[in-house]
Amino acid sequence: MVAFHVGAVTALFVFSWKALALSILLWWLTTGAGIGMGYHRLLTHRGYKTPKWVEYTLTLCGSLAFEGGPIPWVAAHRIHHQNADKEGDPHSPRDGGFWAHMGWVITGKAMHNKSAELVPYVPDLRKDKFHVWISEWHWVPLSVLALVVLVTCGWQYVMWAIFLRSVVGFHTTWLVNSATHMWGSRRFRTDDTSRNSFWVAMLSWGEGWHNNHHAHPQSPRHGLVWYEVDPNWYGIFVLRALHLAWDLKLPRPEKTAEVLDLPHMPLDSQDAGVR
Repeated sequence: MVAFHVGAVTALFVFSWKALALSILLWWLTTGAGIGMGYHRLLTHRGYKTPKWVEYTLTLCGSLAFEGGPIPWVAAHRIHHQNADKEGDPHSPRDGGFWAHMGWVITGKAMHNKSAELVPYVPDLRKDKFHVWISEWHWVPLSVLALVVLVTCGWQYVMWAIFLRSVVGFHTTWLVNSATHMWGSRRFRTDDTSRNSFWVAMLSWGEGWHNNHHAHPQSPRHGLVWYEVDPNWYGIFVLRALHLAWDLKLPRPEKTAEVLDLPHMPLDSQDAGVR
């Protein structure tokens, strides 16, 4: 983790517009398509169905984000939803904002592929040989990509497209765990501290509409109204238009119409009506 952050800082001293463009493309491909559309909305919540080759492609893109394999990632997120902001939540801000953001990762408390507690939460993925393999060897795709970028483009591009891009991806993903459980607005009454945050949504390709997500966890669409920009949903919409996604678990209109527009409240001042 330290090495990646050092590499990210180093990238700022070897700027290149082409390296920046490649980094943005890979940022979307890995954190947007891979983590958001793949690990999260498809594998964790099964919010839609795709052909296996599309599922595996999105999973491969997710592994390039270097956030671990799909089995531990999905298990941790399913546990989060089961125990959101309660005992057992792996990354609740009630244990501290820094803990929710990255403390649970850098202290080694994040679940890994061999954690015994994974088993009850990912029976579907553990039956799939590809997901088992990529969870064990999740670092291989990024290593291969780094080598290809090094050989074809040079160290400058490695600093940007591998190190800086990965670090930006880390923190934008972690902001969903931390910031959207501390700051923002609440549209729905959920039994947790989830918030909707426009700026986190913009940095995470739509994952920041977190209160919407906790209210309708299986929905592949997190931005429920037109002004809630949700690029990951647009990607899924394109897959559906191409007949590569179907059986989308969208919430019924009468459910999304139950808008509360609750004002922001500090984490420690939740009243019973909201909780």
